[in-house]
Amino acid sequence: MPHLRPHNPHAHIVIPIKVHYPNHVLARVCPMSFAILSMSDAAASRVRDIASTRDDAKGVRISVKKGGCAGMEYKVDLVTEPLARDDHVERDGAHVWVAPEAALYLLGTEMDFEETKLRTGFAFRNPNQTSACGCGESVELKPADLKELALARGEIAA
Repeated sequence: MPHLRPHNPHAHIVIPIKVHYPNHVLARVCPMSFAILSMSDAAASRVRDIASTRDDAKGVRISVKKGGCAGMEYKVDLVTEPLARDDHVERDGAHVWVAPEAALYLLGTEMDFEETKLRTGFAFRNPNQTSACGCGESVELKPADLKELALARGEIAA
């Protein structure tokens, strides 16, 4: 099974390959061409607005925590000092850091910002979300399957 190391800004997928040498496995390293999550124009604009209102703000940090009736909640915090272990996503000067413990739950997610009559805030279109509570404050998430991801991207054979 491939091992994803998303905390590395130069992340790679390491794929074990069997060779004819007894008791040896070589690893093929493939550069990854995707980020943990993507941002819409509206989300990037809002992140820039948030960071510009605080003197020492650099962006926001996305994580997930247990809570709510569906089991998990998205958490958005202001970042003044990024953590080296966090994944970094940048779009048009908007900086978002992803907590490493949330990476598998957020893989493939699009972060958006919505303003409606009833709600204003970040919205997450997450392929790992299996359900949500009626109020929309909590979600049920399953971690991404790295083997399925690598298969879908053509990085390993079926």
